[in-house]
Amino acid sequence: MLKDIFMSLSQNQFLNSTAKKYGLKLGAQTVVAGTNIPEVIQSIKDLNAHGISCTVDNLGEFVFKEEEATEAKEQILNVIDAIHENKVNAHISLKPTQIGLDIDYEFCLNNLREIVDKAHRYDIFVNIDMEDFKHLEPTFNLLDELSLEYANVGTVIQSYFHNAQEYLERYKNFRIRLVKGAYKESAEIAYQDKKDIDANFIKITEWHLLNGKFTSIATHDHRIINHVKEFVKKHDIPNEKFEFQMLYGFRKDMQLQLASEGYNFCTYVPFGNDWYGYFMRRLAERPQNLNLVAKQVFNKKTNTVIGVAAGAFLLGRMTKADKKKRR
Repeated sequence: MLKDIFMSLSQNQFLNSTAKKYGLKLGAQTVVAGTNIPEVIQSIKDLNAHGISCTVDNLGEFVFKEEEATEAKEQILNVIDAIHENKVNAHISLKPTQIGLDIDYEFCLNNLREIVDKAHRYDIFVNIDMEDFKHLEPTFNLLDELSLEYANVGTVIQSYFHNAQEYLERYKNFRIRLVKGAYKESAEIAYQDKKDIDANFIKITEWHLLNGKFTSIATHDHRIINHVKEFVKKHDIPNEKFEFQMLYGFRKDMQLQLASEGYNFCTYVPFGNDWYGYFMRRLAERPQNLNLVAKQVFNKKTNTVIGVAAGAFLLGRMTKADKKKRR
């Protein structure tokens, strides 16, 4: 039930716009690395100092106007310039809908091509993030077209989809990030049970480690991480073939530990004012994330559910107050 609540909140456009107005006052500041480029570059430098690379996401939701998509594209281009100028170890992650996929496919493709081209000139990788199922094939189409011109582009495979293995085989020669999946999908196309999703995650991870180009294993689950450690050791898979990934602000101790053990480690670093949808999906994604956030965002004595509910309640109160002012 909590997952459904948080997914519903993440897709509420009015709450998203209201959250922008009030900034990172509801607890997201420990899982969002600032609201501007100088702040995110400093966060990257701090992580780099511990041997951790970064993938940077300029947060954005509900983009249906060309001027908004163009603005997002320009911001991403500025991030690429900042990565190059500051000589930090980082690459780009982006969502096609933020740069126009829901507006016009060709418009989005042109925006994406401009981003990938600039990144290519600086030898910076661009990861095309996956969203919900309706955007799956259009996103793969974008990757197909860009890969004809550029080699610095890859994407994400979500293990909760029944066809995850098929997608993986289709793109085995790409750098791929493997995730469990953060959107609510129907049982016809996606596993609903955590055990099934985890089992498929392990299955496709093993397959891509053995057959793929480069594997980014994005999970906070220490059991899966330990399984991967044993698997790569057993099959003599070199560290250069894979990396572990976690979200900024989650399981910091484990991130530092894995990096100190000599594994390639990459932190997913989101930034910007449009943080609300991202934050709610992280809470909806897995019950464990509620605990991880509560430990770092809310008072230690605060019950997890009460703490999260308080944040949602506070936002609701702010929203109601704002409505009254406008009457």
